[in-house]
Amino acid sequence: MKRQISSITLIIFLGIVAAACATPPLPNPAQTTQLNVSAVTTTSNAPLPEGMQVAANRIGAQAIEPAAALTQPNVALDPTQLPPPINRTEPTTVKVNLTVQEVNAEMADGAAYGFWTFDGTVPGPMIRVMEGDTVELTLSNPDTNTVAHNIDLHAVNGPGGGAAVTTVAPGETKTLTFQALHPGAYVYHCAFAPAPQHIGQGMYGAVVVEPKGGLPPVDREFYVMQGEWYTTGKLGDKGQQEFSLDKAMAEQPEYYTMNGHVDALTKLYPLHAQVGETVRVFFGVGGPNIGSNFHIVGEIFDRVFSGSPNTPVENEETWYVPPGSVSAFEFKLDEPGSYSLVDHALWRMVKGAAGILKVDGAWNDKVYAPPAGDAAH
Repeated sequence: MKRQISSITLIIFLGIVAAACATPPLPNPAQTTQLNVSAVTTTSNAPLPEGMQVAANRIGAQAIEPAAALTQPNVALDPTQLPPPINRTEPTTVKVNLTVQEVNAEMADGAAYGFWTFDGTVPGPMIRVMEGDTVELTLSNPDTNTVAHNIDLHAVNGPGGGAAVTTVAPGETKTLTFQALHPGAYVYHCAFAPAPQHIGQGMYGAVVVEPKGGLPPVDREFYVMQGEWYTTGKLGDKGQQEFSLDKAMAEQPEYYTMNGHVDALTKLYPLHAQVGETVRVFFGVGGPNIGSNFHIVGEIFDRVFSGSPNTPVENEETWYVPPGSVSAFEFKLDEPGSYSLVDHALWRMVKGAAGILKVDGAWNDKVYAPPAGDAAH
């Protein structure tokens, strides 16, 4: 019976992958993600498909309690919520205020989780400055929180990236001042011990340092970060999921998300654009342990930069973004349809690493010509 269940799960997944690689219009990834999770949803006492049972036996999975009261519905960040591009040429002082929020919210339908966040979202707000700017960053930890936190910014030149001087116990506020010396896109995260747990509960975001005068203009920008989640229960269990140290030490996540929820970029905040527009996606990985092989099905990235924007790589299909890193992906949209965002380590799509870019506009048959009468037209 277990082999039958395992075979059914595999058939469902392979069908999803085949559909994702087919011609537009693609199936709605909101439905795809839901189908993936539904295909492996169990109760804590139900038998698992064979492959999942091996993993569960290795580390163990415990029964979870019913979901506690939510302090907010979810922590998903709208990928269009990022600061505007830089268009000045003279350095200035930029003041940034971040507040640690410990919240209980859904990670998947019916699965709640105790998140630690910057400003209540995963990822935290993007910090956007220019090369040469002086940044005054104030971190507050309300007295209603339970543990101390801090912030390590990979764009900072100095011991600990700022973490040593920003450690705030509940009820404290501290300010860090630094100069942004190197243009590029970087991660920030909590580094309070144990740092991997703070990151693993959602404390990461991106800091973009633009060159003087700003990056080349594009029509639309999006902000996306992937992370993995080590939960006490199994993938698909409904109830109160909490952080599992055993699974984290074994690097065995139950979930992957883009922007903090398995449906963040499919049902809640799918990306939207128009044919002919140029798009820039700032895509990062909070981790804490596992990178992402970022790919958009049906697109080729015209330019990708990790580190300096002055040394991009052109015409990339899939680009590896390590944990604790951010890259920028630029491309022009030639055809309408639904384009899937995936981590091309594709089993992770089953666990939630999926998004959708919906593109409206007219077809250009010189670029892509489905058969006459095809629904893609």
